[in-house]
Amino acid sequence: MTPPSSPSKRARRRALRTARPLIVALAALLALYVGLAYELAPALWRHYERQPALATKSMTTTTALGLAGDALNVGLEGSRDEVLCAMRAAGWRPADPITFRSSFRIADSVLLRRAYPTAPVSDLYYDGRRQDLAFEKAAGISPKERHHVRFWLVLAKGDSGEPLWLGAATFDRSVGVSRYTGQVTHHIAPDIDAERDLLSHDLAAAGMVAASYSVTGVGATVFARNGGGDPYFTDGEIAVWRLAPGCQIVEAAPTLAPPPAVSAKNTAFSWLKAVWRLL
Repeated sequence: MTPPSSPSKRARRRALRTARPLIVALAALLALYVGLAYELAPALWRHYERQPALATKSMTTTTALGLAGDALNVGLEGSRDEVLCAMRAAGWRPADPITFRSSFRIADSVLLRRAYPTAPVSDLYYDGRRQDLAFEKAAGISPKERHHVRFWLVLAKGDSGEPLWLGAATFDRSVGVSRYTGQVTHHIAPDIDAERDLLSHDLAAAGMVAASYSVTGVGATVFARNGGGDPYFTDGEIAVWRLAPGCQIVEAAPTLAPPPAVSAKNTAFSWLKAVWRLL
């Protein structure tokens, strides 16, 4: 004969039966969230309709030690000469190569607050090779603070028939040590989309853009870190500018719209960025 259950056991069973629908509902919501956030949404946001060859490419650079570096967030269509001409017209100067002399000069300029508008930038790597081109724009007296971008030739012939360069544009806000290696380095500002937008403005203002569009980069990212351990956030889009042929000035350039799902994601993310920029 089975002994009767105690009142406390009967109460626990009743509570479990009562809570079971809520537990099932919460589990269903969790599964729905995971499916939307990690499967469906990223799939909807991925778009390479104007550069399909990029679909299989990495969208993050690496350091010399193989750590994840800066995210790719800008791109240029055009020949090497057109890139050099357009960047100069936009007010960005080529960075000096890293030599003993340039290394000594940048250290001197940072410590003594001397101007060095073409100071070298450290090497980052994409597809196993360091940047092909690097440019910067002064933001203060010394290169302690500066806007800079590195470019790699990723496609010798893109979808339009022109070479495609992808780059990582960031803002150096201070000099310190890497959180990973302890080496002296620049620390970047977290809002890398702001640097992408600055370069977009400068190129368009100089009349160097024939058309612009976007492709998927690293994807919407909130809590990423680069090779120096610096946090950054981004809507995950790479802005690509089709340069004016022969570096001829273009008065007005069309912007080719992304798919509707990507536009909706960018709008939602812009609200988040507005809040982060106030913090």
